[in-house]
Amino acid sequence: MTEEITSQDLPPSTDNPEQVVSDNVDTTPSLEELLRQAELRAQEHHDAWLRAKAEMENARRRALEEVEKARKFALDKFAGDLLAVKDSLEAALATGDNASLESIKSGVELTLKQLASVFEKNAIQEVNPLGEKFDPNLHQAISMVEGDGEPNTVATVLQKGYQLNERVIRPALVMVVKPR
Repeated sequence: MTEEITSQDLPPSTDNPEQVVSDNVDTTPSLEELLRQAELRAQEHHDAWLRAKAEMENARRRALEEVEKARKFALDKFAGDLLAVKDSLEAALATGDNASLESIKSGVELTLKQLASVFEKNAIQEVNPLGEKFDPNLHQAISMVEGDGEPNTVATVLQKGYQLNERVIRPALVMVVKPR
């Protein structure tokens, strides 16, 4: 059994070498063309890099501005809440010598309630550890004293402490019961 070979099965004739060379020149881009295409791609990449760098710089600048605004106006709400307390204190001073001791005491108590309300609204918590176990994370021991309580418990609170969102802003100054 023999297979029949047709002219389509044969490779193109290379009898004419000039035609082969001219075919290669037509399909392959010249070196100048390749260089021009490479330069265009390099310019595109450089432009994209410059745009990305500018966007990054703008994002960094915007973030710094936002941090500065946040720092500047972080106390805005708290300061606004404290204005009512200041107004009450000024009103108490404006009464002059005509106020009785009872009315001054009542005014101070109301002002203290206003201040406590401001603290509560702004997540400021009082630390008053009398009788509690000494905690160096919340308390600052000034001294140790003889006492009837359990050792290492707070015998006296000299100054209350405060926390803001469970972070100590001032530890309580305390005296602690000595171990026996």
